[in-house]
Amino acid sequence: MLTENLNKLFTRDLDGLINELNLYKNENDLWTVYGDITNSAGNLALHLIGNLQHFIGKELGGTNYVRTREREFSLKNVSRETIIKQIEDTKIMVDKTLKTLDTNKLQDQYPILVFKENTSTEFFLMHLSSHLSYHLGQINYHRRLMNF
Repeated sequence: MLTENLNKLFTRDLDGLINELNLYKNENDLWTVYGDITNSAGNLALHLIGNLQHFIGKELGGTNYVRTREREFSLKNVSRETIIKQIEDTKIMVDKTLKTLDTNKLQDQYPILVFKENTSTEFFLMHLSSHLSYHLGQINYHRRLMNF
């Protein structure tokens, strides 16, 4: 039941991410930073893709994804179409992976140490969902500033 609910939340927020990216009137604004806003919407989207592909895909789903976190923030001018395709691929991966996790696996320790202490897989998946939601809110605010 928890994995089904998490899957719904990940799907909702990844669909929301696609929607936000499509609502930018000028695609170049995806890469705009200004003042204290140091992360562009494009880089935040790439970061979310890398985050989920690594922590869910590789660590729980056994994919061969290799994360280069620095590039999530240094790449620029990736097309909106390319980013959206990567988000769609991430949605498929999350759905497939979460459908393979049973209740016992959720109570197991997450496979790698991410924080100062070990956590359960269940806790870490909830963290990943809130992380996605947090950055989605930042992108929403950024988009509204750019479209002002």
